[in-house]
Amino acid sequence: MTTGMHHITFLQDLAIVMIVAACVTVIFRQLKQPIVLGYVLAGVIIGPHTPPFSLITEKEAIETLSELGVIFLMFGLGLEFSLRKLRKVGVVAFIAAAFEILLMIWVGYQIGILFGWSQLDSIFLGAILSISSTTIIIKTLEELGLTRAHCARMIFGILIVEDILAIVMIALLSGVATTGSLAVGDVARTILTLGSFLGILLVAGLILVPRLLHFVASFKNKEVLLITVLGLCLGVSLLAAKLDYSVALGAFLIGAIIAESRQLTKIEALMLPIRDLFSAVFFVSIGLLIDPVLLGKYAGPIVIITVAVIVGKVVTCGLGTFVAGNDLRTSLRVGMGLAQIGEFSFIIAALGLSLQVTSDFIYPIAVAVSALTTLATPYLIRSSDRLVAGFDRIAPRPVVNFLEAYTLWIGRIVIRGKASSVSRLVRASIWQIVINLLLVAGVFIAVIAVRRHVAGLWPNIPGGDDSLKAILWAVAVLLSLPMLIATIRKMQALGMIVAEMSVSRASAGDNTAALRSVVSATVFGVGVAALLLFILLLSSAILPSWNALLVAGLALVGAAFLLRRSFIKLYARAQVALRETLDQPAISSAEEKTRHLTALLETAEIDRIQLAPDSPAVGKTIGELSLRSSTGASIVAIERADRTIVNPGPEEELLPADRLLLLGDQKQLASAKSLLIGDAEANAEKETVRT
Repeated sequence: MTTGMHHITFLQDLAIVMIVAACVTVIFRQLKQPIVLGYVLAGVIIGPHTPPFSLITEKEAIETLSELGVIFLMFGLGLEFSLRKLRKVGVVAFIAAAFEILLMIWVGYQIGILFGWSQLDSIFLGAILSISSTTIIIKTLEELGLTRAHCARMIFGILIVEDILAIVMIALLSGVATTGSLAVGDVARTILTLGSFLGILLVAGLILVPRLLHFVASFKNKEVLLITVLGLCLGVSLLAAKLDYSVALGAFLIGAIIAESRQLTKIEALMLPIRDLFSAVFFVSIGLLIDPVLLGKYAGPIVIITVAVIVGKVVTCGLGTFVAGNDLRTSLRVGMGLAQIGEFSFIIAALGLSLQVTSDFIYPIAVAVSALTTLATPYLIRSSDRLVAGFDRIAPRPVVNFLEAYTLWIGRIVIRGKASSVSRLVRASIWQIVINLLLVAGVFIAVIAVRRHVAGLWPNIPGGDDSLKAILWAVAVLLSLPMLIATIRKMQALGMIVAEMSVSRASAGDNTAALRSVVSATVFGVGVAALLLFILLLSSAILPSWNALLVAGLALVGAAFLLRRSFIKLYARAQVALRETLDQPAISSAEEKTRHLTALLETAEIDRIQLAPDSPAVGKTIGELSLRSSTGASIVAIERADRTIVNPGPEEELLPADRLLLLGDQKQLASAKSLLIGDAEANAEKETVRT
């Protein structure tokens, strides 16, 4: 009976959450405000801090569901991430993102100290203010029809880098919260451990996951594909939690890996309803924690922090983008597009609460600042052009000329400074060596982690702890041999390339070959010595006595000699598989639209409507209407007095008297007409047709 009552109470709480959320978000939709804020407001309405009483009984169960919301929200962000995009954003995104994050952390910390808050409160405030909201920005740019603009591409690049740095920041903040400080050794250890985890997961995932999904998709069964994806998402999130990382990290990474598969479009369509459901619960649970009284008490800091976020991000992102070589207009539009905080800020604030190292007021302040900055985002983006025009009018002409000259100068440097084929080969070799070393570090860290479990399962091992260390060390080195052999070969090749670059025949004459041999041998020798030192440092926790080490070392030398060809083939196959995943062409939006239209043609009908001057669609772009995503129908042509536009893009604005050619089935066409000409006119048209 008690269990049954518990289930009914949980169902009642979940029903209240969804009903109130639906009502509030419908209102927000009508007011053309971000739906995310509607979810948060719904949480405030039903929360324990809003009189006369709390409507939620099983708050813990709702918080558990909100954990799933975090997982699916971060998984969705990972699907939008795509490692392929990271290779295209270039230096500009890294400069702007790093510049913004470092400065905003400092600004947040100084504001916290100014208010007299604790050091940890101030550190977490700085981290909260440093990351912009990917979800909110993407939705805002879509609503404004600006996703194809140059500034939008820059914004997406910066957001990608921010997401990566935010993951690193979450790991570092966990260390700060646990120890109370962050020494250089702790930072290095955290980055090495995190880098190893990222390296192993990404490399293994990019090799295995796309092939697994391709196999599962061959069944032509959406249910099987969905369950497989959910299993991967929750499984990797659990793995991250078991390794003392956040579930958000695991969900984000597996999302980024799945984003490289050819089934991405199908997976996004399958995951969208699940993500929206649990994300809604997540944002509602945020509202449950907000105390309106507390917000009133901290109204001053909220306003000051909001202004600091808007001004700070406009300046830091804009300046970072400009320094990297973009013109003033693009730089300002980028800065004003990134002037808000969102989901990562909530996660960082929740981390502080869960670890019990931040004050209770930090979380609601973060939510309030996010709400205010989110409301301001569309207006900031729209006003960026006017701001630039105003600056051009009032700024002294020499200043404007200097800024324009700087942009041209950086552009010439970038064009002239494109790396030669030799330089690209050197960089590629160094990157491969770094990735191999991260994988080796991950293997040793994993073996060290299981040492305690092995000792418990085999307490009476012959030779005692020293024998156990020797076995574990040998296992770690054996598992690392493919990467170690590949690294040594890369170092040998790198030494030859450096020798060719540094010793020219014109300067060395007859001694060219001898000098190149010396340089090549020196580079190779230094690299091998550094590699041995790196292995010794990693082995410090499982390094056996000299006698046991000698025996294990001889055994490994024999194994390496006998199996070297197999290891080389294994590494080569893995490298080819990784390149195949990363080099496969991405599915473009044009391809996706073509597929959509091809599917429509099987059951499609064509209809034509004319827009009246008072039509709700007049003055909006096709992208702002989101016609295809909301109704399923497509505008395939626009007939105007002066011309006909075939297959118009999302940036095309609809004008009075436009005749639209619609493609879709009967239900889709009816929905599209209601959206384009209004419900009353659409119904009248139906009656006319029936008559």
